[in-house]
Amino acid sequence: MSVPTVPTRDSRHVSRRFVVILSVLAASGAAAACRSTPATPQPSSANTWAVVDGREVTREDVETAYRRTADVSKTLSDEEALTGKLGLLNELIVQEILLAKAGELKIELADSELDAAYGEARKNMPDEAYQQELTRRNLTVANMREGLRRELLSQKVIEREVGSKVAVTDQEVTDFFNANRAQFNLAEEAYHIAQIVVTPGRDAQIANRTRDDAATPQAATAKIRMLMERLKGGASFQDLAMDFSEDPESATRGGDLGFVPVSSLKQAPPPLRDAVLKAAPGTVNVVTVNGVHTIVLVVAHQTAGQRDLSVPAVRENITKTLTARKEQLLRAAYLTAVRSDAKVSNFLARRLVESQGKMPALGPAAPSGK
Repeated sequence: MSVPTVPTRDSRHVSRRFVVILSVLAASGAAAACRSTPATPQPSSANTWAVVDGREVTREDVETAYRRTADVSKTLSDEEALTGKLGLLNELIVQEILLAKAGELKIELADSELDAAYGEARKNMPDEAYQQELTRRNLTVANMREGLRRELLSQKVIEREVGSKVAVTDQEVTDFFNANRAQFNLAEEAYHIAQIVVTPGRDAQIANRTRDDAATPQAATAKIRMLMERLKGGASFQDLAMDFSEDPESATRGGDLGFVPVSSLKQAPPPLRDAVLKAAPGTVNVVTVNGVHTIVLVVAHQTAGQRDLSVPAVRENITKTLTARKEQLLRAAYLTAVRSDAKVSNFLARRLVESQGKMPALGPAAPSGK
């Protein structure tokens, strides 16, 4: 059996010193931990709604974007308006990140490009009507041009970082065809068609690349006229659909609706039905039903039966489908990655959470056109 050792004076002294050292180390560690925890960033003023890598997004930035894009003819509750502004703030945050990326990549937007895009965007509205719309929304030409500049530059970054890196191989096309062969077996006669849709009022969802949206019947008529002129001048139907169509489902696909069976076409409104069934492939017609204008392109006409990859339209459509899928995935991944890499403080969202959805009182916003 072991005999307990009585600590000597020296050993007790060493033990006390050891405890003291541990206490000091623990205190130092706690202090270091406190210092390493970043303090919650604070806005420079109540009008600072977000900070992105040191750059402020202000209340007026969001309010201006809201006046540019919102349907001002509708009366919204405070909660609905704030929900819309919170969504726009998130868009502006992403824009700030993409604009910084444009600088890193040395992507520029020439003044001539902005001038052309601005002229195109307002081409479908007479000068007087356009100025009246600006006044109604409390906007200036500078507001409109700046918003368009940011959108175009952001789009260029996405095209460089996403669009240019998407490729579809012949093997992928073949694999898709083999896995979906039944889709290419037409049970009945069908027409391959594409469309560009223009509505006479503001739309709740716009998915075209330029965010173009005719606001009035007069603007819609002028827009259709512009589009037809560009088609007659040799412009790509697919590009125009992606840039200007107001149908959110087909705009992202260049207006492509695929092959539509004759039985379905016969159930469409007579003007739309006749624009397809009485037209030869390659024909473009404008149809207006209940104020909604549709430019209809008959791409091809196929009889019933199995089609294969020897048909050019089959291969082309598969390629477009696979390209769109890859672009959508890569775009989502890219935007998620750059957002994660950025240092973002969303003060508006934080205030809304802290106030349980009630917006704290704010000072006056900066004047429009700052």
